Amino acid sequence: MKNTTPPVLALASFPQAQARRPYYVERLETHVRRFPHVNEPHAHDFYLLLYITQGRGSHTVDLVSYELQPGSLFFLAPGQVHHWQLSDDAQGYVLFFDADFYLFRYPGSRLYDYPFFSSSHPPVLYLASGEAEIQPLLARMLAEYGGTQANQAEVLRSYLHLCLELASRYYGADAPAPESSLAQQQIRQFGALLNQHYRQRRSVQDYAELLHLSANHLNALCRRVLNKTASALIHERVILEAQRLLSHSALSVGQVADELGFADASYFVRYFRKYAGHTPEAFRQQR
Repeated sequence: MKNTTPPVLALASFPQAQARRPYYVERLETHVRRFPHVNEPHAHDFYLLLYITQGRGSHTVDLVSYELQPGSLFFLAPGQVHHWQLSDDAQGYVLFFDADFYLFRYPGSRLYDYPFFSSSHPPVLYLASGEAEIQPLLARMLAEYGGTQANQAEVLRSYLHLCLELASRYYGADAPAPESSLAQQQIRQFGALLNQHYRQRRSVQDYAELLHLSANHLNALCRRVLNKTASALIHERVILEAQRLLSHSALSVGQVADELGFADASYFVRYFRKYAGHTPEAFRQQR
């Protein structure tokens, strides 16, 4: 049966002017225009940095939504599911890189020790708009990326290392309170498990057991951090995938039900109507 989890995009999904390189740098507005599918929930098999210089919006990473504003710098590790909503005037930089690209010069555990790539810390820094440390480095990386210098990879690797080291200083200064950090970590772990198991597991108890929590504790955690119940988040994830399949595939409603693990198509229709407000066919006709 076809896997219906969010797509996992590789660097090869983003064609480059030169032969395949283990890194990619582009202006955010250009990237979104060239690859509009990145607005939908997806994951990557590489590391990602997103820096906002203008505009507003939201960025959802493993269920948790964060504000986008000038000066916000996001860090994503491979496998994290995310999507964003950007204002029309949003500008900034995106940087992708394979782990091997960084480890070629900086071997060891340093890449994995950065706090912003750990689920125990928030994946975003809110820097002052117009700060003069990290934004100029990203601008230099973009300029270097567009050139044809023979040592381009070495220069970009050096800039990347400096960018990550400078960012780690801010995390040391702005470390979250332990309780907040633990709550965020558990919510992100719940999001990762939900993206993995939503076809087979639809009860709060299922996920609470995987997280070694009680169902009541998981519900209370979700209410406190996200202002939603755990069950509502489970239903939202199933409906989101159903809407994606109804919008972007030619599968029948019965086939969509089967892809999502529903044994009975009529039950899927009732489930969709209950949580989406209309039938699958009505949703498809509105697209």
